[in-house]
Amino acid sequence: ISLGSLGATTQIALSDAASDRIRVNDKIVDANTAFAQRLSGFLDYFRPSPTTTFSVDTHSAIPIAAGLASSACGFAALVQAIDKLFAWHLPQSSLAILARLGSGSATRSLWQGFVEWPMGLREDGLDSFGVPLDVVWPDLRIGLLVVEAGPKAFSSRAAMQQTVLSSPFYKTWTLEQPKALSMMKIAIQERDFESLGLLTERNALALHALMSTANPPIVYSNAQTLAAIHQIWGYRKEGFKIFFTQDAGPNLKILFLKKDLEALKAFFPTLEVADPFATPFSECEGGASALTPEGLKS
Repeated sequence: ISLGSLGATTQIALSDAASDRIRVNDKIVDANTAFAQRLSGFLDYFRPSPTTTFSVDTHSAIPIAAGLASSACGFAALVQAIDKLFAWHLPQSSLAILARLGSGSATRSLWQGFVEWPMGLREDGLDSFGVPLDVVWPDLRIGLLVVEAGPKAFSSRAAMQQTVLSSPFYKTWTLEQPKALSMMKIAIQERDFESLGLLTERNALALHALMSTANPPIVYSNAQTLAAIHQIWGYRKEGFKIFFTQDAGPNLKILFLKKDLEALKAFFPTLEVADPFATPFSECEGGASALTPEGLKS
């Protein structure tokens, strides 16, 4: 599910420099960093010639590499900017396939609201891309609870690969997911908030438990993460229907309904609230597009 107006805005242009020039939030990124090398490697797919270089300027409304889907919204914004730069006018499904080459989750980040990522059947992956669900839930809110804004120790991609290769429980996980996804889609269609919240929370906990069985183990949670989880459970015992999910990082996203907004802000004063069904972005001069990152994973 999108995070409303929280996402990335990206502009791209052809450059006459010897190498790509990358700016994030108005700061030049050193070409030797992993971030710059990953982005330039992605741009290799689109260079008209080996000597073509680009100037990329990105602004992110969420912390970078902190487990809050910054890569997803970043690559989704980038492919839309590339599409405008070369005047391809590709359909959203094609852009979603291209975005997936940079970050798998980015395939869902070109749309507002709920988006499913079907596995697909083709070996070339061309039938595996984000598909928006025709569901609008105006009262649903997502709160970003940032306990650590700095870069995480393990990238999402590295954690995924290590877990797939070394966890003895990975196969069991994959067998459980079709059922979880089916139940989630029913909860969404029926606007069953409690089922949505419980499914999301259990799925996130199971995923992080799975990563802890990798060799060596991957643990994203810190003391503040665990304290916040217990706070949420405590407030739920008091009657507040609030739930959490956790991506590949220590930070949490809290699911709640609009009617509980003031209570949540009192509980968590630093909470940044997103409305997934508010107008998520507007187009800017130069082919830039602000995109919404996905927030929940199941």
